[in-house]
Amino acid sequence: MEYSIRPLREDEYPLLDDFLYEAIFIPEGTQPPPKDIINAPELRLYTEDFGSRKDDCCLAAEADGRIVGAVWVRIMNDYGHIDDETPSLAISLYKEYRGCGIGTAMMREMLGLLRRKGYKQASLSVQKANFAVKLYRSTGFEVVDENDEEYIMVCRL
Repeated sequence: MEYSIRPLREDEYPLLDDFLYEAIFIPEGTQPPPKDIINAPELRLYTEDFGSRKDDCCLAAEADGRIVGAVWVRIMNDYGHIDDETPSLAISLYKEYRGCGIGTAMMREMLGLLRRKGYKQASLSVQKANFAVKLYRSTGFEVVDENDEEYIMVCRL
């Protein structure tokens, strides 16, 4: 599959709401939550006023003439928060584009960008049952903490 990875333009930031929803892990056999779940305060952290903070950064994957995925970071007190110097990462792809290597490419591109910007590490949280755990491990993330349901993972840059 042909695709390209590029910075998400400011006029495209509203698409992050779609990708935030796509990033929600839905276990097999579970009904998806209503789309307005992204308005919950703990989820709004990821996209609200995106681009207004100096650490906000987003890359988009484009295929078939449209944006099909996004990986973005910001320093925030989210589920994967480590400290106020470590950007938290979120990534998602539309379902039909998963398993094609696009997510891995987006992760590597973002981690390289963060390294070039001088960050020492990036963090994320992921539910233990989420298939993306394998992706995160393959791109250098390691578990630094966990609870019953999720891992907190860090990639040293």
